[in-house]
Amino acid sequence: MQPEDIKSLIEKGLKNCTALLDGDGTHFNAIVISPEFSGKNRIQKQQLVYATLGNRIANGTIHAISIKTFTPEEWRQHNEER
Repeated sequence: MQPEDIKSLIEKGLKNCTALLDGDGTHFNAIVISPEFSGKNRIQKQQLVYATLGNRIANGTIHAISIKTFTPEEWRQHNEER
């Protein structure tokens, strides 16, 4: 899979979501920004993202993915701190 494919899966699976992806075809890094994450802990947020990928991790289509999740407000604060 290519980063664009994973980006599309995530953005189709989560409402009002923006996904930023990079990777080499085997290992991927994702930043996912969505208001759906509001009030959820880190594990719950990641579970929402993993759910958009279906069985692609279990069957090896996606070998490894690192996910960072943010609400829109958290993302704004993150970027202001930089």
